[in-house]
Amino acid sequence: MTIATIRRRHLLALSALAAPAIGAGSARAQGAAWPNQPIRMVVPFAAGGPTDVPARLLAEEMSKQLPQRVVVENRTGSGVVVGTDAVAKGPQDGHTLLYTTVAHAVTRAMFPRLPFDPIADFTPVSLVGQVPVILLVHNSFPATNLREFIEVIRANPGKYDYASSGNGGAVHLATELFMHAAGGLRVNHVPFRGSSAAMPDVLSGRIPMIFDIAASALPYARSGELRALGISTRQRSPLAPNIPTMIEQGVAGYEAYTWHMVMVRSGTPAPVVDAISRAVAQAVAVPTVQTRLTELAMQLVPESTPASAAAYLRSEIAVWEPLVRAANITAN
Repeated sequence: MTIATIRRRHLLALSALAAPAIGAGSARAQGAAWPNQPIRMVVPFAAGGPTDVPARLLAEEMSKQLPQRVVVENRTGSGVVVGTDAVAKGPQDGHTLLYTTVAHAVTRAMFPRLPFDPIADFTPVSLVGQVPVILLVHNSFPATNLREFIEVIRANPGKYDYASSGNGGAVHLATELFMHAAGGLRVNHVPFRGSSAAMPDVLSGRIPMIFDIAASALPYARSGELRALGISTRQRSPLAPNIPTMIEQGVAGYEAYTWHMVMVRSGTPAPVVDAISRAVAQAVAVPTVQTRLTELAMQLVPESTPASAAAYLRSEIAVWEPLVRAANITAN
């Protein structure tokens, strides 16, 4: 089964599963007690980063609409393991949420002694949205489009380096997936502590390329400081209509995103899960929130439900776990 087939199937599942979504009257009644205390939204990433900012937007809007505040708690360490484990071992009452990304889909493959199971120990609540990546190269790089880029890399295996935001992060995964999809290209990985830390070396040309998430890549592409060769979406992004997709440039089936998802610990009562899902959907539906998330290059999934989010998570694990093992991507 191809990557493109898997993705098409889970996107169809999103629409099919959305219809029965938000429970009947009895479920609403059982979930009415939630929330009866402040809600912790655990973000297993540093404050101020590309995951933390959307999480805080969501938490702020949910706090306006709910009778209790939603407080973001940044819990970092061992990638996303420390923060995620805190939720896996937390209460099953819906007052502790996990706001996570595609990193959740590769924890099992990257950490042989993981203290939680990324599927069994969590109940997905809502897929908030997807953020694509953009291939940026230094202006001195000898390629002006993706086909030329592939030809240069193929003719010089192992010569070029690429920067990433860290081992197993969205940038690293998207790059490895691309190199595989483009025919097994060989480049050298140079991890940094975040893409912002990598950018000085990319801007100077010391490291000639990075597949960065669109929110941070677009300013460099628009200013001309770096050259954008392609975006990882199926169709061109309205935020960057002049950047062609990888697919239209010949890399069949290539799509890669970091995604943002709200989860709770498994065992949380279904009516509470449904109530949280409704709260997330209501917050994301607010026009100012939609505008801000769209400005952060997020493609929103307003129809997401617990069932469709769970289907999406399983399909993403099916894509990324084999890649991580084949590429021997480790946490260090």
